[in-house]
Amino acid sequence: MTQSDPKRPPDARQIQHEHPDVTGGWLRPAVFGAMDGLVSNFALIAGVVGGSTAGDSQPVVLAGLAGLAAGAFSMAAGEYTSVASQSEFAKAQIAIERTEIAHNPGGEMAELAAMYVAKGITPRLAAEVAEQVHTDPDNAVRVHAREEFGVDADELASPQLAAVSSFVAFAVGALVPLLPYLLGASSLLPAVLLSLIGLFACGAVVTTVTQRSWWYGGVRQLVLGGGAAALTYAIGSAVGVGLG
Repeated sequence: MTQSDPKRPPDARQIQHEHPDVTGGWLRPAVFGAMDGLVSNFALIAGVVGGSTAGDSQPVVLAGLAGLAAGAFSMAAGEYTSVASQSEFAKAQIAIERTEIAHNPGGEMAELAAMYVAKGITPRLAAEVAEQVHTDPDNAVRVHAREEFGVDADELASPQLAAVSSFVAFAVGALVPLLPYLLGASSLLPAVLLSLIGLFACGAVVTTVTQRSWWYGGVRQLVLGGGAAALTYAIGSAVGVGLG
């Protein structure tokens, strides 16, 4: 086996590992949207079943469909507003940065160099890097935006995509506990079994972007979602008895 020279810098071609997107990319909003729909509609259906006459599935289906539609539209509207506002704010800050770079390039160059020095780069090298970055004004804007407020000017999130993704993910999750009733079930048991499987699966998938084991994530989400449904069922039963 050939020993590597400790004084020789490593060859970049020998570095094979890749880091996943630590923000979760598309996986995080999709899984959490589905999980939100599953937990909320599972709990809603359990509450309605607890307060309804045994074997009467009509109010359960109505409540489940209403919960699916209301939740999906609410998630889509909220996600659109949130992402659109965030993107608009980011664009406004980028525009300010572009103006500052155009009117005070020396000051902005010194600011960028100071940020590099704070990261451990020598002042001379930091000044050279900042000067090189500022040879292209558009690149300077991108670098300043990323370094100063953590925004990639070329990859701002799409409000439309966020809204559609949230709507679909929530609807899919909310459909899981409702599906047995749409297929003719008259008891809560099939919905419970299917929902618990879905909760475990969502929790396990989330661990693909964390350091937790898949079984830990699955069991944790199963317990949390199942507990929410059990509490809602108990509340529905108490309210149903009181109204009866």
